[in-house]
Amino acid sequence: MQTKILKTENKSIAPFVKWVGGKRQLITHIAKLMPKKFTHYYEPFVGGGAVLFGLQPKKAVINDVNSELINVYSTIKNNLEELILDLQTHKNEADYFYEIRARDRVKNYAELSNIQRASRVIYLNKTCFNGLYRVNSKGKFNTPFGKYKNPNIVNEVVLRAVSSYLNSNDITLLSQDFNTIFTDIPVETFVYFDPPYDPVSKSSNFTSYNQKGFKETDQIRLRNLCNELNEQGVKFLLSNSATPFIEDLYQDYNIHYVEAKRAINSNGQKRGAVKEVLIRNYTD
Repeated sequence: MQTKILKTENKSIAPFVKWVGGKRQLITHIAKLMPKKFTHYYEPFVGGGAVLFGLQPKKAVINDVNSELINVYSTIKNNLEELILDLQTHKNEADYFYEIRARDRVKNYAELSNIQRASRVIYLNKTCFNGLYRVNSKGKFNTPFGKYKNPNIVNEVVLRAVSSYLNSNDITLLSQDFNTIFTDIPVETFVYFDPPYDPVSKSSNFTSYNQKGFKETDQIRLRNLCNELNEQGVKFLLSNSATPFIEDLYQDYNIHYVEAKRAINSNGQKRGAVKEVLIRNYTD
């Protein structure tokens, strides 16, 4: 049985990209609310993987609708040396940044290898403004250059640790709609949901991890899935913003309130602690 205690033997197993809504700062709260025992771990919105890498389960299914992100995970697992070599070719220069960023705007983008695509995502993440992965309505990456003096584009220690973890355990990588990955799920499974958050205001709405976004109808679909898992006896924990809409959706479950510092706002003075919820369908 997997326990809820976070692993400490290899702290180098950590997120290799910065991701909006990352859970590094909340991982202690999340760990305290996890079930005591489970055999399988599912994470349908894996993002940067802070919880996955903190927990380091031996059997897991991780998913994200962002196929470019999952390709990075897959490339780190299967083609690490080639990825490192490609990352070493990148330059921290504005003109070069915009040249690489523009690659998804040309017809031959699909001809890039998985390694080149993965290298591009990591490079853009390390050098773009605030590490913000954002795409426009056409699915094109559109975050500007970050002007960092010395970004850690090739974090070889972390990349090697993550590759070793993915290869030495039973980790399935998927890029599908969150609702489609739960076929024949074992009862002794723990599911952690970290979807794009319900916006606390119209001006704070950020759901552009992919061109389709994540709407209220998707939040309702997710709640309905949680209801189905609950009926099957599968334990889940879900993170979201503490909005009246989310509180109403999950009023039948255990809601815990936490505060987290978020840095999406381009105005640094408007960044700060915001109230979030951790919702679960169990008490132990």
